Amino acid sequence: MVLAVDDLVAIDVHTHAEVSRTGHPSLSPELLAASAKYFGAHGHRQPTVDETAAYYRERRMAAVVFTVDAEHATGHPRIPNEEVAENCAEHADVLIPFGSVDPWKGRAGAREVRGLVERHGVRGFKFHPSLQGFAPNDPMAYPLYEVMEELGVPVLFHTGQTGIGAGVPGGGGIRLKYSNPMLVDDVAVDFPELRIILAHPSFPWQDEALAVATHKPHVHIDLSGWSPKYFPPQLVRYADSLLQDKVLFGSDYPVITPDRWLADFEALDLKPAVRPKILKHNAARLLGLDTTDSERT
Repeated sequence: MVLAVDDLVAIDVHTHAEVSRTGHPSLSPELLAASAKYFGAHGHRQPTVDETAAYYRERRMAAVVFTVDAEHATGHPRIPNEEVAENCAEHADVLIPFGSVDPWKGRAGAREVRGLVERHGVRGFKFHPSLQGFAPNDPMAYPLYEVMEELGVPVLFHTGQTGIGAGVPGGGGIRLKYSNPMLVDDVAVDFPELRIILAHPSFPWQDEALAVATHKPHVHIDLSGWSPKYFPPQLVRYADSLLQDKVLFGSDYPVITPDRWLADFEALDLKPAVRPKILKHNAARLLGLDTTDSERT
């Protein structure tokens, strides 16, 4: 199976593997429940990677899939990256595997990053600084970034407030300050060729995210985690103008479905030429899936 970009309606750069093949969840029940309540996703079930593939195939979309390795901060065992990658490889026509390596692992984590790319076909990596309990510009994470930059794989950082831990006493120990996009600005300076995605409208730091993405040539923004009808006005303006080649469709599936996201996206006041860039072409270029179609405007 081959991912045929020209045949796709869209590329969703932000979806979650929430459960392993054995039924092991990506987060503790307490944090999963808080996230579901925050997103109003009551009663939503955790799809397997196989079910995610079927869902996106039916819609003629591709999806980036990842879990989050936050064992150091949470004590909760991760879903194995190798399992996610192997499962995605079985659905290579629609799924693109990203990995997640706890930055507290330092150089051991860097070796894992290299192995995931070179032996398991992982195409990028996800960090959730608040959940993983680290500042993106902490030098302990730099060995991981060095390998990611060398291998040319994109890195996606959660930014802004998170629904994980929302409403739990003390936020479940999760500190929002680590998800300020200005901390990622340091990473973009220190690793100038590293391709970076700032995930989500970055509440309460939306202007900071726009500034970083405008200033640093390899920094992008994905639009996941919010319905487009709630996007800050300045985010829509920048997506329609200065950042039209650096903004990416992302849903945050399964807590937000692409069906809901796309329905609300239709109502945004955007130039006709910008919509296909956001939905597919920018992601295709960033992920190295270029075709002649993805260059058209």
